[in-house]
Amino acid sequence: MPRLSVIVPVHRVQGFLRECLDSVLAQSFTDWQLIAVDDRSPDRSGEILDAYAARDPRITVLHLEENAGLGPARNAALPHATGDHLLFLDSDDTLTPGALRAIADRLDETGDPDVLVFDYVRAHWWGGVRRNALAHVLARTGAAPGGVFTAAEHPEILELLMVAWNKTYRRDFVERHGFRFPPGYYEDTPWTFPVLLTAGRIAALDRVCVGYRQRPTGSILSTTSRRHFDLHEQYRRVFSYVDEHPELAPWKPYLHRKAGEHCLDVLGKPDRLPPADRAEFFRATARLLREHRPPGSGTGSAPKVLRLPYAAYLLGRRAAAVRRRAGGPAARLRTVAAECAGRAWQFAHRRRPLDRELALYSAFHHRGVLGDPAAIHRAARELAPHIRGVWVVRPEHAHQVPEGVEHVAPGSRRHLALQARAAWFVNDVTWPWMPVKRPGSVHIQTHRGTPLKYQGADLRTRPGARQGPDVPRMLRRADLWDYSLVANRHSERVWDRAFPCHFTSLRTGSPRNDVLVRGDTARGAAARARLGIPAGHTVVLYAPARRDHVRGGHVEPFDPARLAADLGPGRTLVVRLHPSLADGPARGLGLAELHRRGVLVDATDEPHVEDLMLASDVLVTDHSSLMFDYANLDRPIVVHADDLAAVAASRGLYLDVTAEPPGRVTRTYEELAALFASDAWRDEESARLRARFRAVYNEFDDGRAAERVVRTLMLGEPVPAAAAPADRAAAAALPAPATGRDDLLQRS
Repeated sequence: MPRLSVIVPVHRVQGFLRECLDSVLAQSFTDWQLIAVDDRSPDRSGEILDAYAARDPRITVLHLEENAGLGPARNAALPHATGDHLLFLDSDDTLTPGALRAIADRLDETGDPDVLVFDYVRAHWWGGVRRNALAHVLARTGAAPGGVFTAAEHPEILELLMVAWNKTYRRDFVERHGFRFPPGYYEDTPWTFPVLLTAGRIAALDRVCVGYRQRPTGSILSTTSRRHFDLHEQYRRVFSYVDEHPELAPWKPYLHRKAGEHCLDVLGKPDRLPPADRAEFFRATARLLREHRPPGSGTGSAPKVLRLPYAAYLLGRRAAAVRRRAGGPAARLRTVAAECAGRAWQFAHRRRPLDRELALYSAFHHRGVLGDPAAIHRAARELAPHIRGVWVVRPEHAHQVPEGVEHVAPGSRRHLALQARAAWFVNDVTWPWMPVKRPGSVHIQTHRGTPLKYQGADLRTRPGARQGPDVPRMLRRADLWDYSLVANRHSERVWDRAFPCHFTSLRTGSPRNDVLVRGDTARGAAARARLGIPAGHTVVLYAPARRDHVRGGHVEPFDPARLAADLGPGRTLVVRLHPSLADGPARGLGLAELHRRGVLVDATDEPHVEDLMLASDVLVTDHSSLMFDYANLDRPIVVHADDLAAVAASRGLYLDVTAEPPGRVTRTYEELAALFASDAWRDEESARLRARFRAVYNEFDDGRAAERVVRTLMLGEPVPAAAAPADRAAAAALPAPATGRDDLLQRS
């Protein structure tokens, strides 16, 4: 008897069907059966199903004599299902890699619950991928004691998309209660509500398991038809089920409200109902809710607009549309007015003298007290306490600001007033409401590490430059810089070329790397404890870069769970995705679930990457500039260059890190696994490569960069140049550039 029965109803999907079936066949978990129901499809879908069934005995095909519809087609498969749990997959959707394994493991962990709810992404026809906005509900409910709960204990589970395909169902639970899908559109509604309200044990899996295809045409939701009136009958079935089960009576007000909201949502869609039928649909909705008004609820719990005549509803909709149309120009006018007011506010404050004891800081697009600016701020508080340091931080990140650190919201009046009078500006990207450069003010650009990928003006012709960068705007902002901090001569040459503006390069070293040069063992130990890493474990930090040439920015070159297992006992894999991917689908495709299960540590939310570097024993990366910072620790680095050629062609690379790498190089997962199995990642050759790399790219890092910036620029003290250790000074040449020539000096 298989663990899972996957049921796939099929009708007019020949263009998508193979992709759907292949997504099941490619699963690493193999204990499943697939029951495909050919719902009298007029295209070649039936032939495709038969061809797949001939290749794999786990696939059973049912051919219906008449077109029955989605719900009855699913019902036709139920008598043939022998799996412990049922999973319904629409034939134009796909399972994500590893989905069935994750589902089966979660079912085992939670003791075979009645229902398991998992996550999905919307896969748009134009290539965009968007994760479920309510994914946090799965993370919260998944942490329930014992891993299981009821809808009464966590009613927020009912706010998730009420469809059949984002859940699994214990087969004997379905059979015992006789659950079946009704005919008609919206067949999921009278299935999902009764199932979830009846289930005694629900579990949640915070993992993306299904790619929900968003088709511009061909789906029920993109069809204009009177069949959308079926929604009323489907909710009557829900109310009837509740009436038959008195213990569910407390749910009636909730269901009454949901029915009204759902019907109004359908009515409000421009492509669902024929225009001539909209008034009838409104009145039918109002009639439905009058018929099933919960006892003792007075006027009912449905939206109040349904108690008005249709003409009043229509008038309200038209008024709202007028407001929306007017809102665009009005919003633009408000924005312009706000900017003008802000400029006027700044101008008023610029008439006052500069405050030589005021410094404004910002980092990572105003995400918190981070990176190089944070290191300079700490040094300034110690060496120049008379200089007041204020951070520009977005409100959503304000909770991460350390206690006692003054901060303002970008664009606020207080921010603009401070920006108008500050003498010192320290940033690693750009400023909001680009300030006017006042004579005597000093702008310090720290950047964000050593540049490997093309930057600034060099992006003009690169096809993989994300979102078509506004290079002239970049250069206008770079014209504000007075000083550009560099950790090596390579960076100095890159910034001079990429930003041909009026600034002075300072060979200070990278302030955020001071803690790495000093090897702050206390911070490393604290990070290990915070992450729950067992004492004595070897920590492998995997930090892939963002892919600008790939929609969504993330590519998973190998299964991190496989690497975690292949590393063997006594080793912990810590994964750090690029911060821009923290809220996207990348983590939902398995990383969050692997972290919850203790397979690896997902450290993407850790604000200070320096702590992760200090806590680790080896870095595995690709084309992330983190390798330049990590080299300061003099610990092994592995470059996994599986797609470096694609990155070089699309985004552009200043140098080929595989020609003169900071350590061993791998290009396939097998090479990577073998490297760790043999311990070659930390052999003499690895150390030799690292020594040469450090000599070139950590040339000015000596642990005093932040102090050097404060003393030289803020206090005006003469400070000796960064001392170069003997092993670094020995390097005479830069590693070979990606093109085989010096891209900084010879490119036109």
